[in-house]
Amino acid sequence: MATITPITTLSPPASSRAWLSTPHPHLPMLATATGTSLRIYSLNSLTLLSTITGGHKRSIRSCAWKPGVGETATIATGSFDASVGIWSQEVDDNEEWRFAIVLDGHESEVKSVSWSAGGNLLATSSRDKSVWIWEEVAEDDYETVAVLQEHEGDVKCVSWHPEEEMLASGSYDDDIRLWREEIDDWGCVSVLRGHQSTVWAVAWEPLPPRDESIGSRLISCSDDITIRVWKKSPNQERQSQSRLSIIKTTSGEDWVEEAQLPKIHVRTIYSVAWSKETHRIASVGGDGKIVVYEEAKQPSGGWQVLAAYDCAHREFEINHVVWAKAKVDGSVEEVLVTTGDDGKVKIWTVS
Repeated sequence: MATITPITTLSPPASSRAWLSTPHPHLPMLATATGTSLRIYSLNSLTLLSTITGGHKRSIRSCAWKPGVGETATIATGSFDASVGIWSQEVDDNEEWRFAIVLDGHESEVKSVSWSAGGNLLATSSRDKSVWIWEEVAEDDYETVAVLQEHEGDVKCVSWHPEEEMLASGSYDDDIRLWREEIDDWGCVSVLRGHQSTVWAVAWEPLPPRDESIGSRLISCSDDITIRVWKKSPNQERQSQSRLSIIKTTSGEDWVEEAQLPKIHVRTIYSVAWSKETHRIASVGGDGKIVVYEEAKQPSGGWQVLAAYDCAHREFEINHVVWAKAKVDGSVEEVLVTTGDDGKVKIWTVS
């Protein structure tokens, strides 16, 4: 067994619930959504760099950094005020963050935002049961390219494939849907059915995947207190899978439930994260636990619990977990970042 060790709590803590933290894909920065503001921390010094305010009238529920290396750092925010904000700042510039544009269209709270790997597409999901896809056509100019309305409940999360222009979404209707553009029109190509309650989060396996022949797998977590791993199914396996374990598809893309992770959590699991460095999975939820899982090497396969930590944010629920690179004791290493109802963002190592 490994050990999860607390390193620090980022200061100052927020006075209200903190929903989510996300590291920049290339720069040593971490953004945290709390109240109507975003906090930007340094992952080198683990100190607060700036606080972004003024763009939203209600709490920011989600945020996501735009991929790519350039002169400008860009982040999208999704708010309970039903709007999506785009913010930017010149890299190595100490000037204030600029609220570049607001994207309106959703009729209710925006729950999740996610950029495609190429950075040209932004997906947003909402309590209004819809997923919107926006395309950047020029600087600070975005057009709606799709409004996807096949979910029957609040869409809790969206996540782009790490390489392909394929989007996964999870919903209050217990389903996960996969979306692609086909003949200039976005549509649902697959529906995962298996969870017995709300799907709170989905996350793709980082590149390179364990099995190149099937590509990146998908993990999901739910109010049913399960974490499931899904994989694309080779054509020859379709007939051998049970009806309940197959993702029903309209375009010949079949996926199957590959595994369920060991059941350690005792309350709703809100967030899962897949490590780029070790391919370990971390989960957090309403019981305040952090759990880290490791996959056994082929051919036996299977997942086992590597480490667990109880009451990580004392009696408070943990809303989000993510892997990041941070400087710890003078060297950069992979850490876990948890974000909780106590308004705190905590840094942990797993060793």
